[in-house]
Amino acid sequence: MNEKQMVRVSKRLSLHLRHAPEQIGLVLGPGGWVAVDELLEALARHGHRVSREELAEVVARNDKKRFAFDDTGTMIRANQGHSVPVDLGLAEAVPPGVLFHGTVTAALPAIRREGLRPMKRHHVHLSPDEQTATRVGARRGKPVVLRVDAARMTGDGHRFFRSDNGVWLVAAVPPEYLR
Repeated sequence: MNEKQMVRVSKRLSLHLRHAPEQIGLVLGPGGWVAVDELLEALARHGHRVSREELAEVVARNDKKRFAFDDTGTMIRANQGHSVPVDLGLAEAVPPGVLFHGTVTAALPAIRREGLRPMKRHHVHLSPDEQTATRVGARRGKPVVLRVDAARMTGDGHRFFRSDNGVWLVAAVPPEYLR
């Protein structure tokens, strides 16, 4: 599969496994899981044929590891980033002392006032390293990387979770924890 096809399928999966499963008649089960066969059939019914092999390639090659199969390979889900209600069943985890968030200059005034908010998602997404945060911020323009004092947040009672693909999740990051 070429890169253009990979992006097209990945975006389609993100749409239906994170934001709008109902558009193609899917219902996400506990943990956000859906049967692979059900997903492929629903995509095909709506004019988006994807083979099992193509799906496996997208899951394996996605640079952010957005999607995962269960241990049997018969179920699939998005690892995080949902705007629809879903409990991923993630256990609370202690983060490293510093985490990072990639954004753009235009967002800085609001972030300085209000901190990082989940917007339409369930959590704020934080990266474990500056390089990843830079890539995330670059999606919308010239990136700015913010440092999050995760150690202090943890000490102050904020709860962190780590998704299967290494993204750190927290309800919000108040401005006093940002540099």
